[in-house]
Amino acid sequence: MNDTINSNVIVAGHLGSRVLSASTLNGDDVYNPKGDKLGSIKEIMLDIETGKVCYAVLSFGGFLSLGEKLFAVPWSALAIDSENKRFVMDTDEERLKNAPGFDTDNWPNMADPSWEKSVNAYFGTTV
Repeated sequence: MNDTINSNVIVAGHLGSRVLSASTLNGDDVYNPKGDKLGSIKEIMLDIETGKVCYAVLSFGGFLSLGEKLFAVPWSALAIDSENKRFVMDTDEERLKNAPGFDTDNWPNMADPSWEKSVNAYFGTTV
């Protein structure tokens, strides 16, 4: 049985720690509950006014960052699987492929309330 922890409980860390640097999360794999790899964490996005983690930027597809698609996944959509040392997101690969994404050279305005609302609606999370 996996020891899956909701990421809301972990302030800025994973794997049994309550606080870690955001850079230690970069590159961590993201799987769905079925065990399918969905990608890896590329960036952690913070709200500079509140200090809270808003999004994890998930990298999907591509090779050596070429052709990859990026997704801003609400932090609350991720859970931490401490046993397997990875994140878990309850979605499948097909749904992720159809999620609102972007590429390395064209990031969305994450401060735009309508963008935030659409991303949260897609992933079934709240602001």
